[in-house]
Amino acid sequence: MSEYIKFACEQAAVELTPFGELAELNACRRKLLQLRLIGMDANGIGFGNLSIRDGKTKNFYITGSATGGKPELTLTDCARVVAYDFEKNWLRYEGSAIPSSESLTHAAVYKLWAALLNQAPTSSKAVDYGTPEMASEVARLFKITDVQSRKILVMAGHEGGILAFGKDLEEAFVALVRERRERSLVTLDS
Repeated sequence: MSEYIKFACEQAAVELTPFGELAELNACRRKLLQLRLIGMDANGIGFGNLSIRDGKTKNFYITGSATGGKPELTLTDCARVVAYDFEKNWLRYEGSAIPSSESLTHAAVYKLWAALLNQAPTSSKAVDYGTPEMASEVARLFKITDVQSRKILVMAGHEGGILAFGKDLEEAFVALVRERRERSLVTLDS
């Protein structure tokens, strides 16, 4: 197992069933590679992982550990997380790739998104992320909600899409932690 993996993991199945979002995942990764937001650092260590939910389940597909520098991923470079436990620092996965070292972090974001949806200022589900329409939707939320004081919003049409902001990273972090605490997510479990 990779020295970067700090959780216990259990492989439920070696074979990963093909999933339709792999092409979308690769398209996004190509853009991130060009922008150098994922890749390989000077020491040859891959960085940057992506995940995508498996339909409406709690399961999600995630890029494998140390795949950040690969230009194109195949099924063998991904894993499907099928169970996790934050307190036990454990997860179960399918596939031949060891899931990203940040798999539990991705699970926590999905869990928090579900808890904040329509509880914090939330964009319209009809508005797609990464578009000028989303920018307009955010401006609309500033006019009609308390997003400016709460410093957090949820993108309904982008599962896992949570934006926290502030005058600096610390203020954005505090906003995210405050919402997590207020939503009684002190213990995140699956």
